[in-house]
Parts: sequence; C-alpha cells; structure tokens
Amino acid sequence: MKPATRDSYQARITRVLVHIQGHLDDALSLDALAAIACFSPYHFHRVFKAMVGESVKQHVRRLRLERAAYRLRLTDERITEIAFAAGYETHESFTRAFRETFGESPSGFRAHARPPNFPDSPNAVHYEASQRLAAFQPIQPQHSGGTHMTVQLATIDTIRVAFQRHTGPYDKAWPAWVRMLAWAERQGLSGNRRIGLSHDDPNVTDADKLRYDACVEIPAAFEPDQDVGVQAIAGGDYAILRHKGPYERLHESYARLYGDWLPSSGREPRAAPPFELNLTMPTEVAPEDLITDIYMPLAAR
Repeated sequence: MKPATRDSYQARITRVLVHIQGHLDDALSLDALAAIACFSPYHFHRVFKAMVGESVKQHVRRLRLERAAYRLRLTDERITEIAFAAGYETHESFTRAFRETFGESPSGFRAHARPPNFPDSPNAVHYEASQRLAAFQPIQPQHSGGTHMTVQLATIDTIRVAFQRHTGPYDKAWPAWVRMLAWAERQGLSGNRRIGLSHDDPNVTDADKLRYDACVEIPAAFEPDQDVGVQAIAGGDYAILRHKGPYERLHESYARLYGDWLPSSGREPRAAPPFELNLTMPTEVAPEDLITDIYMPLAAR
C-alpha cells in the first residue's frame, strides 16, 4: 500500500469531480475530463467508476437531476425550463428520468418537497442556502472494497491473434466465440491462447455500439484465411488479476483492479485497452469454475 500514490489518484479524480460540479451546463466530453485527471481516455472511465462508484455518465446525469430537484423544491421556474437546463430535450424524457430517480413526477415532487410556507417563510432563505451548500459539496472517491487480491506484474511480448468481431452488448458475444473456436479447431490451433478484447466500456458507449473481439493466438508466420481478421495485442508491462467465476461478475474484478490496486501501486495505466485471457471456457466448465486473467496495460517506468 502506497498512501501517497492513492492520494495522488484521489486528488486527480477529485479535480474531475469539482470540474463536473462547476460545469454541469457544459458538454463534458470524456477526453476533456480524462485530460483534467491526467489519464488516457482508455482507462479514465474505469478508474473514475472504480473510485467514485458510478460512471461519468451516471454521475453527470445524477447531479443534473439533483440540481433539477433542488430547483423544483426552491424556485418557481417552469418544469420545461428545468428540464432543458438538465440536458433533456423534452418534458416527457425529463419526467421519465426524474421518476426513475426520485420515484415520482417532477410536479409531484415539487408539490411534496417544498419547505413550509414557501416562498414567504422566514426560514426560506436559510433553508435555500443550506440546501445549496449540501447540493454542491464535492463527492469523495471511494474504495471498491472486497477481500485481499493478488496482482502479478509481467512484461509480455506482442501477441498476434486472429479474431471474430462482435458489435453489440457484451453478454451477447458468445456466437463470435463459437465461430472463432470452430475456426481454430479447423486450423489446428484449438490449444492456443484464447483472448477476449473489449474495446469499449458499457458505461461510456451505447450497448449496440460496443466492440468485442474473440481472439485466438496465431504464430508469427501463420497466414489466416478470409474468415477471420488479424491484429496484434501490444506487448509491454501488464498488471494481471485472476478472476474466478462467471463472466457476469467480471466488472467486480475490474473495479477492484482499477479502484483499489492501481491507485496504490505507484504505476500509471498505458493508453491501450485491457484484455482477458480465458484459461477456461463455458463449453469446458461450469460458470462458477471459469478462470479468466485480466491484463491491465501499464506505462513503462
């Protein structure tokens, strides 16, 4: 554990939180926020979610809705104006999002949540000031929690792989693996390393646009046919965390790797996507017995 390093990561994420807090009306692009934190966009969103407990998109959406609730509570602004200020183009979409968050419509919330005798109560000004202060306190990054984990450091060579690409929700990627494994068997490569490469984060990219490559390692001289693509996974330093159990819980291991280990490691992530080495596959073992090594690329010292 290196407290100074974790403090550095927390300071960088806190800079982003404060920036978001003061620029809720701005576009807040991922690249711009990553630059504020001095992280590459590849890893910023994972570090942010692991340390804050919600994605950038979720965080901004929540703060805008909470600000909208504050305005409903303490102003007479029209609901449509509050909706536009929160980033919603229609009253209906704002009402739907607000109800999902607060359990009632904006008009219902306004009717129930105002302080006594609004706006003429002698306590209204003090109430408004205290609510404003509460609404805009910086949010502190958190630890992801969990039991002790063992992270290994390794320097690996470039891995040349053949792959089948899946575009869409990650939990629908298995048909790409079916095709890839069948191809590997036909080529006599079924014993080679099997790697999952997730190019996007579902907290940032819409589900129908997520890119996932089901990969099988191929020799340097191997010439694949037209049924598959070929790419190289960059060599270099990696942090490796073993995940045991179903793929549905991989996000928990990612959260611990990016939220607990990385800030305490003294290392910086490299601008390249992580990948997953599948030591077992769903066709071989039960979900609870799956073993997957997560490889996080690290910048050279």
